[in-house]
Amino acid sequence: MSREIKFSLVYRDMWQSSGKYVPRVDQLVRVAPAIIDMGVFDRVETNGGAFEQVNLLFGENPNTAVRQWTAPFHKAGIQTHMLERGLNALRMNPVPADVRELMFKVKKAQGTDIARSFCGLNDHRNLRLSVEYAKKAGMISQAALSITYSPVHTVEYYMGIVDKLVEYGADEICLKDMAGIGRPTFLAQLTSEIKKKYPSIIIQYHGHCGPGFSPASMLEVARAGADYLDVAVEPLSWGKVHPDVITIREMLKADGFLVKDINMDAYMQVRALTQEFIDDFLGYWINPANKVMTSLLVGCGLPGGMMGSMMADLKPFLGAVNAAERAAGRPEITLDTLMVKLFDEVCYVWPRVGYPPLVTPFSQYVKNIALMNLLDTVKGKPRWSSVDKDSWGMILGKMGKLPGELAPEIVAIAKEKGFEFYDGNPQDMYPDELPKFREMMAQEGWDCGQDDEELFELAMHERQYRDYRSGVAKQRFNAELEDLRAKAGAPIVIKRPVVELPEFDAATFMKEHPAAIAVQAPVRGKVLWGVDVDDTSSAPVNGSEVHAGEAMGFIDTYYGHEEILPAINGRVLAVMAAQGKTVQKGEILAFIQ
Repeated sequence: MSREIKFSLVYRDMWQSSGKYVPRVDQLVRVAPAIIDMGVFDRVETNGGAFEQVNLLFGENPNTAVRQWTAPFHKAGIQTHMLERGLNALRMNPVPADVRELMFKVKKAQGTDIARSFCGLNDHRNLRLSVEYAKKAGMISQAALSITYSPVHTVEYYMGIVDKLVEYGADEICLKDMAGIGRPTFLAQLTSEIKKKYPSIIIQYHGHCGPGFSPASMLEVARAGADYLDVAVEPLSWGKVHPDVITIREMLKADGFLVKDINMDAYMQVRALTQEFIDDFLGYWINPANKVMTSLLVGCGLPGGMMGSMMADLKPFLGAVNAAERAAGRPEITLDTLMVKLFDEVCYVWPRVGYPPLVTPFSQYVKNIALMNLLDTVKGKPRWSSVDKDSWGMILGKMGKLPGELAPEIVAIAKEKGFEFYDGNPQDMYPDELPKFREMMAQEGWDCGQDDEELFELAMHERQYRDYRSGVAKQRFNAELEDLRAKAGAPIVIKRPVVELPEFDAATFMKEHPAAIAVQAPVRGKVLWGVDVDDTSSAPVNGSEVHAGEAMGFIDTYYGHEEILPAINGRVLAVMAAQGKTVQKGEILAFIQ
C-alpha cells in the first residue's frame, strides 16, 4: 500500500517571508473556514516567530489573536503549530529560562498544539529546555535542524544533533531549510538516516523556493521517509516564499504517494481573501522582488525572505560606496554590481566566522558584517573594522557554539579588543526575570491575564507591549499606513518645507521650544547621520519626518553601531550634533516635535 504524505499550510510564514506584517485577527478568522474547507491540510502554522510582535505593532492584543485564530482549526481536527527560536524564544535576543517556560504554558493554553523549536547555530543546548518545556506544557515538541550547505554541515554532523534532541525527548524532527539551499540528495540521505535510526520519529520538511531546489527536495525527502511537507497557496507561493500545495500535491501523487484531494473552490476562496488582505494594506510592505526566484542565492546561501530588507540596506550604501570610488578615481558601480559584491563578501565572511547557518538572527549578523566590510575596504580600511556588538556576541560564543572554527584573524582581532570567548551554556548568562515583570504588572495596575498571558507578553516584548497598552503602537501604525496610502495615491512627490532655525545651545533651545522632544545619544561614540562618516551633508534636514522606534542615525562605537531612535513620530526641529562629532551618552543630538 502506498504511503501517505501530509501537508501543513505555513500561513504565518507565507506572510512573514513576504513582508513586515501578517493579517489582523479579524482577517485570519475570515480565512480560516476556507483553509479548512480545502480539505488537504492536516496542520496549519498559525503563530510564533514574529507573529506576536506584529500584533503588538498593530496596537492589538496577540493573545486574542492566537486564541481566535487557532480555535476553528481545533474544532475541525487540524493541528496548529508555532515557531520559536530556542534561546531567543519569540524575539531576536536571548530570553531567561523562566520566561521561556511560561511561553509554552501560555501557547498551549491558547490552542497551539506543536512547538517547532530551532537554534540558528544548531547548538542542542539551546534546544534542550525548549523540548522539555514544550512536553511539560502538553505540547508536541518538534525540534528543528537549521539546514545549510557547507563543508562542516554533513549528515554525520546533523545526526549528532538529532541524537541529542531525541535524548531530550523531542517527538518530531523538522528539516528547516530556511534558505532553500539544502541539496535534494543530501536532504534525502539525512531523512533516510533519521528514519533508519529512529523509525517512529515524525519528520517534517520546510523549504523556501528562493534558489529553486525546493520541489526536488520535497520529492526526495518524501521518497526517503518524510511525513509532512510545508506548503503555501497563491498569491504568496513560489518566488522566495514556499512552493504551492497544488504543484507539490500533483508531483507526489504522480510518484505514487497517497495525498488528500483539494477542494479547488475553497482554494480559490483562500487565494481571493489573501489577495484582498494584500490590497487592503499588507501589500504596502511586500517587496515585488519577493515574487522572483534567483539562482544567485545558491552561492551566498542567504534566506530569500531577507532579500527585500537587504536591497533596502544596499541603497544608502551605494551612495557611500560610490563617493569612495570617486574619491579614489575609480568608476561608480550600479546597485546590481553592489549586490553581487555583497554576495561575494558573504561568501568570504561566512566560513571565517564559523559557518553559522544563515537563519534569523545569524543571517542578519553575517550580512551586516559583509556590508560594513564592503564600505570599509573601498575607503581603504581593513576588513572587520566595523563589526557590531551583536555579531561579536555570536563570534564570542555568547549565543551558542559555532559549527565551524573561527579564522585566526578573527581570533586575533578579538584578543586585541580584549574580548573574552565564552564556552559555557548560553542560558546560564541570562537569569530568571518573571518576578521582576510580575512586580511591574502590579505597579502598572495591569492584570496578568488568563493563564498569565499578559505577563508573558510584557516579559517577552516589554517595549512593544508598553506601546500597545499606551495606545502609541496603534497611533504609530495608523500614521504609517496613512502615509503609505497617501504616497501610493499621489503621482507627484511633495517636498516637505525646510524649516530654517538659528543656532542654539540645547538649554536655550528647550526654553524657546518647551514642547520639543530631545533625541539623546544612547552611548558614547561618533555621530553617523549617514553610513559614511566623511559625508558631512548627511544630517537630517529641519522639517523632515522621523518615526518612533525607527533609526534616524547611528552612533559609531568601538564595537559597532548603535541606533539613534526617536521616542515619538514627528518632525526635526533642530540638529545639535554634526556628522562625525564625538558625543557622550545622554548628549542631546536633535530636537523633534
